[in-house]
Amino acid sequence: MQKVTTFLWFESGVEEAVQRYTSLLPDSEVLEVQRFGGEMPGGLVVVRFRLAGVEYQAMNSNTVAGFTEAFSLSVLCDDQAEVDRLWEALTADGGEESMCGWLRDRWGVSWQIVPRRLLELQSDPDRERAARANQAMLSMRKLDIAALEAAADGR
Repeated sequence: MQKVTTFLWFESGVEEAVQRYTSLLPDSEVLEVQRFGGEMPGGLVVVRFRLAGVEYQAMNSNTVAGFTEAFSLSVLCDDQAEVDRLWEALTADGGEESMCGWLRDRWGVSWQIVPRRLLELQSDPDRERAARANQAMLSMRKLDIAALEAAADGR
């Protein structure tokens, strides 16, 4: 049986990154760490892990391939506390905020931290209300549910 798994190529720090990621989301764990010798400092490390029920693989490449925003991990959050917790953890220690709920963590991986409420507001049958919520989202870095609702309501 074939299986498709996303494979992330880190310049370095793969084990620390995976430990951080799996500590933040439920149904997440490190499944396997393979260590190979080689010319790389510390050798080649490949990690297989589950993040919120989805399996990934990652490795240290010791080369600067880099991640772009063309690939991101998107997390739907149930409330503002969850948005705030993930935002703070992923921007800590050198991460960078971007726009519209996007950020880049210290390893260069892009994340979208999205409250479910935004999707509800954007899907509102009142298209003007939905447009106001969407316009507010475009001006934010970390998404603020109360501000999105206020904008949708025209306040």
